[in-house]
Amino acid sequence: MTDLLRPAADWELKSMLAQIGEQNAAVEIIGAGTKRAIGHPVQAPAIISTASLRGITLYEPTELVMGARAGTPISQIEVELASRGQMLPFEPLDFGPALAAPAGMQTIGAVFATNNSGSRRISAGSARDHLIGLRGVNGRAEIFKSGGRVMKNVTGYDVARGLTGSWGTLAVMTEVTFKVAPLPDDIATLVYAGLPEDLAVELMSLAMGTPFEVSGTVHLPAKHAARIMTPQIGSRNTPLTALRIENFMKSVRYRKGRLIEALKACGQPVELDLEASLGFWGEMRRMAFAPHSDDILWRVSTSPRKAPELVATLRRHMPVEATYDWSGGLIWLEIPDCADAGAADVRRAAAIAGGHATLIRAREAVRREVDVFQPQAPALERLSRGLKQVFDPQGILNPGRMYQAM
Repeated sequence: MTDLLRPAADWELKSMLAQIGEQNAAVEIIGAGTKRAIGHPVQAPAIISTASLRGITLYEPTELVMGARAGTPISQIEVELASRGQMLPFEPLDFGPALAAPAGMQTIGAVFATNNSGSRRISAGSARDHLIGLRGVNGRAEIFKSGGRVMKNVTGYDVARGLTGSWGTLAVMTEVTFKVAPLPDDIATLVYAGLPEDLAVELMSLAMGTPFEVSGTVHLPAKHAARIMTPQIGSRNTPLTALRIENFMKSVRYRKGRLIEALKACGQPVELDLEASLGFWGEMRRMAFAPHSDDILWRVSTSPRKAPELVATLRRHMPVEATYDWSGGLIWLEIPDCADAGAADVRRAAAIAGGHATLIRAREAVRREVDVFQPQAPALERLSRGLKQVFDPQGILNPGRMYQAM
């Protein structure tokens, strides 16, 4: 039986990791556990959850800075920010609905540990870009701090950002400090129906190249679009391409009109107002286009211009449903369940397009056998092993979670 440990303080976590190290054992690190099904299954006699490390420790609205303990739910943070007219600019995704985990449960520490960023990343940057500092405990059972409360306080190696995206394999974050942003006064979304994938990517790329400050672009195939419940566009059996504009009300109205004019060759879009836009992009954050099922789900990063060709290449070998985010720079691929998750074909197509792929959803038996994260080039693997040796020389933290030999 696996022991579940829930430290409530840094020193308690330090003591737990020291004891585990003395026993030459291993431990699985989680937040609320909503993303446990991503990565290789971790074989360990104990689980450490940071869910008891809760609470907002710093909030300076005028400085656009917040600090919180790692187990603080994102929902709590966003309610507090919204009460002051602010938000997390990188709008982290909620993987729960896609992975048979509860929605609305993920923690702020897990967001930074996985560098979890949503559709606004194309304009605002990723979670990593907004992390200012952190406290944590490494695999040596040492409490450490990196960064501070302001960007200019970072000197030497930026350890905080270096740990972002390490999936708990180097250290356990206990507190994070990060930048926030003002909520826009108004949001409008333009939705174009029926565009084929190559034209949709061209439209999204063209929109991002205009001076009208588009903050989100996504193209949904008919199957994925039919899962969206936003009333103005829900249940349409046709591909949908959405462009988001946000700012002051008068600015949004002006830029929306100019953007429609600039893209008039693509037809007349459905216009979503503030409320409908919040609903639509909220569904994107909750992965409503790919709810939990037996289908395999891949996350592929590539150049937007190469995305349609990458998907067309895969369709020669398997049925594929593809949602294009970040103007096609991020592709969510849904394919039927199979023994190897289509890994060889997906990675070959991604490599040809100069991209990389991560397996987000598959049966545990499949995740045991295939590379879940993109295999590393030799130079990068040496660097990763060096970091692992520095932070977790005994390999007790999430062993094999990202790479089976590490």
